[in-house]
Amino acid sequence: MYHRNLTLRNVLQPKRYSKDQHGIEVRHIDPKALYILEKLRASDYTAYLVGGSVRDLLLGKKPKDFDISTSAKPEEIKRLFPSSILIGKRFRLAHVRFGKKVIEVSTFRSGDIENEQLITEDNIWGSPEEDVLRRDFTINGLFYDSNTEEIIDFVGGYPDIEKKLLRAIGQPFLRFKQDPVRMIRCLKFQARFGLEVEEEARLALIDCKGEILKSAQARVLEEMLRMLESGSSKNFFRLMTDHGLMQQLLPSIAEYLETQEGNEIYSYLDEADGTLKEPHNPNLERPVLLACLAFPLLEKHLKIHFTDRDKTPHLGDIYKEANIVIDEVFHTFFKIPRRLKIRTLSILISQFRITPFQKKKTMRIRIPRAPEFHLALQFFDLRCRLEPGLQELHGQWKEAYEKIADTLPAPRKRGRRPRRNPRPRK
Repeated sequence: MYHRNLTLRNVLQPKRYSKDQHGIEVRHIDPKALYILEKLRASDYTAYLVGGSVRDLLLGKKPKDFDISTSAKPEEIKRLFPSSILIGKRFRLAHVRFGKKVIEVSTFRSGDIENEQLITEDNIWGSPEEDVLRRDFTINGLFYDSNTEEIIDFVGGYPDIEKKLLRAIGQPFLRFKQDPVRMIRCLKFQARFGLEVEEEARLALIDCKGEILKSAQARVLEEMLRMLESGSSKNFFRLMTDHGLMQQLLPSIAEYLETQEGNEIYSYLDEADGTLKEPHNPNLERPVLLACLAFPLLEKHLKIHFTDRDKTPHLGDIYKEANIVIDEVFHTFFKIPRRLKIRTLSILISQFRITPFQKKKTMRIRIPRAPEFHLALQFFDLRCRLEPGLQELHGQWKEAYEKIADTLPAPRKRGRRPRRNPRPRK
């Protein structure tokens, strides 16, 4: 039997599950991850696949990443894999590179799970048991041994996955205070996998919601953006609002979501989720997804400021008002990066180029020579799904764009820099 509140003093011997029981096929694991595991073992280090990839495989999902935990220290990992780079001060780990592919390899950690102090450094080496205990939820505390093809479970994560139960490792109230981003992750897993949150964790979410403002802004923003890309954003933002976290982070959006008009944002998120789940469909980029949150607020803002005036706003006016809306929405807890803001603004303003604030009897379609106008058309496609009467207009703009697309300047590509202060993916 597994205890509700696990500590270093009462941990039991791990339960092991064979391939016949868990059903994970080695062919579903990234060959590069298997290579790293084998090389670490050959050098007398303990090494396991860990966290989200094990969880996803057990849930029948395709993992995005395959993270590894090992007894090797970061410098020892670097010596074994010269192509790797060591990153992070708060959480030191290695990125082992194979061309553009990166496998994250971290050293087993130890930590005090009974102290409610905010974690500011996480570089105390430990054993596999200690490493599991400092993780967030039992479903993320499973190891996969590629040598024996066994699941190793110290915390009861395997039966929790079978029961679709989301349970914290340790006391939820303390664990959420140690790292408040765990509250966002809790609702993220509930939204993505349809899990039931254990009662103690659910109550802790309500009690600790104000703690989220102590989190690193960049981490919170990244979690929010990833959930917009997940295909489960509607459920996630509803849960975030219901539990009071949106009111802390994005009060303007939270206030709107709590009104009848707020259903418009949920409708956009629902269409985006459906599009992201469609096979052979290009992923929606982050500016398009942010526009799903901001466009209904901008429309409301413009109606309030211009409906009762004689003046019809031109694109310059709309640009100014869109800036105001973006600042009101995203300059509360965190700021979105400048380039992401500019691209989102471009999408929002372009909607009023495609469908002017004041409808005209005849309108000539002119494609702007903007390298990323295709993103505006992507968002307009979402609008058309909600307003089928716009479909014909969408077809006209799409046809006009495709005729000159080859002559437009190419969108500027920017490589993603490695994270400076990463957190383990659990």
